[in-house]
Amino acid sequence: MSTVARLGPGFMIINYYHVDAFTSVPFAGNPAGVCLLDHWLEDALLQSIASEHNLSETAFVVRHGQEFELRWFTPELEIDLCGHATLASAHVLFEETGHPENEIRFHSQSGVLVTRREGKRIELDFPARPATPCSAPEALSEGLGGAPAAVLKSRDYLAVFASEREVAALKPDFTKLQKIPTVGIIVTAPGDSVDFVSRFFAPAAGVPEDPVTGSAHCTLIPYWAERLGKSQLQARQISRRGGDLFCRNLGSRVGIAGYVVTYSRGQLRLP
Repeated sequence: MSTVARLGPGFMIINYYHVDAFTSVPFAGNPAGVCLLDHWLEDALLQSIASEHNLSETAFVVRHGQEFELRWFTPELEIDLCGHATLASAHVLFEETGHPENEIRFHSQSGVLVTRREGKRIELDFPARPATPCSAPEALSEGLGGAPAAVLKSRDYLAVFASEREVAALKPDFTKLQKIPTVGIIVTAPGDSVDFVSRFFAPAAGVPEDPVTGSAHCTLIPYWAERLGKSQLQARQISRRGGDLFCRNLGSRVGIAGYVVTYSRGQLRLP
């Protein structure tokens, strides 16, 4: 059951799940909302739901036969790619609705995204988004509160620092970062106990700091795979909540795997 009119004329119930992605325990990783729909609702209503939840992303899923359409909304806008909410959506379909196969195909703004159940983890098959060197925007270092050793760009800016300590110590000025014309800013460095660490800031999308960002790893994986000469890497996003990602460089694609836990199940009651 997904969207059901059952509260009288004009009212509906939507099954809703609050899921923590890229973690094996609650209260860590990145929380995502997942709404299962029978059909697409008006965009304004989807945006209102996401704004009400006020999570980094709320995912909306519509089944078409054995495949699914998937869209993601931040509290402020719809985005073209989201890793943790895709991981959360696959988890809900596998664990909460009993999807029988070990693979799920999502149709999205970024093309077909395949998710696979790999033991207790789920792996995302996402498009690689390699970054190229560029000039740093004037507000970048000032907004981050530190000068990166290198700056590159794909969809997002990628600011590379020398150490995990430097990345952890950043105290961004989100008002200044919000003025940079990009979806987000990735900061990264070699990790002390993993291959690389990162943080992700997207104040223009209503997400000052995202706890764990799968889509950022579409850029991080090609960068670190080339720099370290490795095709398999372990990463950690060192936000306050923190999250672990198991990464594979696949050329034009990347594999991003992680654990997922359901925090709560509920229903949205909408007019």
